[in-house]
Amino acid sequence: MNLENIDKNYVLQTYARNYVNFKKGDNATLFDDTNKEYIDFTSGIGVVSVGHGNKKVANAIYEQISNITHISNLFMIEPQALLAQKINSLSGYDVGVFFANSGAEANEGAIKMARKYGRTKGEHKRYKIITLEHSFHGRTISTVKATGQTKFHSDFFAPYPDGFSFVANLEAIYQEIDNETVAVMLELIQGEGGVSPFDKYEIQKLSAYLKTKDILLIVDEVQTGVFRSGEFLTSKLYEIEPDIVTLAKGLGGGVPIGAILTKHKELLSAGDHGSTFGGNYLVTSASLSVLEILEGLKSSHQLDETINYFDIKLTSLLNKYPTTMEYSTGIGLMRGIKIKDDETLGKIVQEAFKAGVLVLKSGRSTLRFLPPLTITKDEIDKGFKRLEDAIQTI
Repeated sequence: MNLENIDKNYVLQTYARNYVNFKKGDNATLFDDTNKEYIDFTSGIGVVSVGHGNKKVANAIYEQISNITHISNLFMIEPQALLAQKINSLSGYDVGVFFANSGAEANEGAIKMARKYGRTKGEHKRYKIITLEHSFHGRTISTVKATGQTKFHSDFFAPYPDGFSFVANLEAIYQEIDNETVAVMLELIQGEGGVSPFDKYEIQKLSAYLKTKDILLIVDEVQTGVFRSGEFLTSKLYEIEPDIVTLAKGLGGGVPIGAILTKHKELLSAGDHGSTFGGNYLVTSASLSVLEILEGLKSSHQLDETINYFDIKLTSLLNKYPTTMEYSTGIGLMRGIKIKDDETLGKIVQEAFKAGVLVLKSGRSTLRFLPPLTITKDEIDKGFKRLEDAIQTI
C-alpha cells in the first residue's frame, strides 16, 4: 500500500489534499521525495515564520528536548517566563501572557476572559461578543460560532453557544452594541476573508468608542502577529491598545503554540483557565529562538527590505495580467491578489503547484501569499517566475 492509500485509509479525510510527500526544507524552499523543488509562498499558512530547517530553532529544540520536554504548569517553567517577558517587551504594551497550543485555543481563552470581565465588572452581567462578516477565529464550537461566515455554521454541529453575533462592517458594530455586550473581536487584516485590511482611522475611532463604553476590544492576531505585518503586532501599526490580543501561527516557527496577551493581568485567578501542554519547555524554548531571529531581522532592516522587494514583484505580476488580476491587498508579508473569479483562482493555485510554487486560496477570490519572513530575494524571484509560468498556461 503506497503512502497516499495509507493516508486515505487511516487518516480522517477532513482536508482536500495535494498528495505530495515533502522530505526536506531549506528556508522558503521545499523538496519532495523525487527531489522536485518548490518555493513556499505559504509557510504552512503563516506558521513557518523563520523558514524550513532553521538550524538555530532546531538546535534550541534539540538542547531543550535533551533535558526536559514537559513537566506541567503546576511548576515554574523558565523558558515560559522568559518568553512572556519577551512578548511583553516586543508588544509595547504592559501585558500578562497565557500560553495555549493554537490560535483557536487562544481565542477560546480570550472569550473566557471577556465573559469573566462582563460578569465581574459593572452592575449587571454582560456576555455578548460582536465579530465581523468574513472573519475567521477558529474551529472549536465557540470560535467557529464567533467566525463571521455562515458556511462554517453547519447544522451538523449545532446547537452553538449563545452570545455571538456578526455584522457586515465596522459601522454596524455601533448599532449592534447593547447593554449585554462585553467585547468586540476582530482581525485587523482578515486572512480568510480576502487578506483585507481595515481602515486605520475607522479602527482607531472604534477603539476609542469602546473604551468609553467599557467594552473590551479583542484583536485576533493569530495570523497578523509576530512581525507578519512588518511590526511585532499589527495593532501597533494601527496605533491602538487592545484589551486582549491573541497570537499563534508564526510564534513557534512550526511548533504548536498560542498566546493570549492582556493588560487586565488580575482578571483570571488560579483554576479559571489552564492547559496541559500550553507553554511547556519545548514550545517556549523554540519560540524564544524564533523571536530572537525575527527581532534581529527587524532591527537590521532586512525584514523591511524583504517586504519592499516582495511588494515590487507582486505589483509587477499584477500589472502584467490586468484581465485576470484586479488589485493587490494586504500588509507586510501577508498579501493577496484579487482574481477575477473563483474558478480562475483554483486553476492558478493548481498550476502553480505543478510549476513548483506553493500559494493559497482565500475568500473573495483572493490569491494569498504568506511566505517565511526569512525568504531571500533569490527565492522570491524563483517563486514569482514559476507563478508567472503557471498563469501563462491558463
